Amino acid sequence: MNIRGNIFGATAIFLFALGFPAADQLLQTWGIMALIALRNLLALMVMMFLIFLLEHNVSLQKLPWMKGFWIGGIGFGFGSLLLLIAQAMTDATTAALAAAAMPVFAIGLEVTLDGRRLSGRFLLAVALVLFGGALAAGVIPGKSSFGTGFALGLFASGIFAWGSRETVKSFPTLSPLSRTAITTSGMFGFTAIPCGAAMFFEHSWSTVGSVDISNMGLLFVYACLALGLSQVFWIKAVDDVGIGIASFHLNATPFYVMIIVFILGSEWNWMQTVGAAVLTVGTLLAQLPEKRSNH
Repeated sequence: MNIRGNIFGATAIFLFALGFPAADQLLQTWGIMALIALRNLLALMVMMFLIFLLEHNVSLQKLPWMKGFWIGGIGFGFGSLLLLIAQAMTDATTAALAAAAMPVFAIGLEVTLDGRRLSGRFLLAVALVLFGGALAAGVIPGKSSFGTGFALGLFASGIFAWGSRETVKSFPTLSPLSRTAITTSGMFGFTAIPCGAAMFFEHSWSTVGSVDISNMGLLFVYACLALGLSQVFWIKAVDDVGIGIASFHLNATPFYVMIIVFILGSEWNWMQTVGAAVLTVGTLLAQLPEKRSNH
């Protein structure tokens, strides 16, 4: 088991989860397109600054910006936009549940494109992860309704899985930070165009909220932590353990969101806690070494 890769994955998803409560607050005054375009721009600026600060042997001009732009624009720009629209149509928990369905798409990609074989134990692990993720998101059979918003969130998860895998496979010689920076440029470029169009037509999606101390703090969390640093850790996790296992960590997103809102004053949810424990068992089970058969 790759412990380091799993630590990177868990760290990435905890940082990612910080963005959901922050987005809930920001969406009260900000338009969707204005918020996500600013988020992507701030994250890109943070990454380029970190490259300049930490990777002295990397020339920003020589990075494969064009290819990264397309992968990031489709995989992360389109995906993150759909996820934010899904959250605006539903709530933070529903959006987090849709994101937690990503293992299905990630494993499908590994089977289709990488020739991965699925053992019975691995399928059991996947089932535990999905069941734990549903509990962690507070989904109760018969009481949950899944509409267009949730469907958009699922579609976003599939696109995000493709973008994550493609980022690692397409740039094997680049550091996780450089990989993330060039794909984040695509995220920003993809959202800047419709944001500009929304501003031109004075659509509510282009509304710029108040930039006070509170919103500045929320933007820092939403852009720099939940996207900037989170993406770097995420791409490193995908590189270390593969998109299938890395995506298992996404199922803990609702549990992390619950912890964060608990710290902010909400009640503790034991069902989500049990769900997090179940998906942890599934994640560990999936990574036990396979028995080798003698031929």
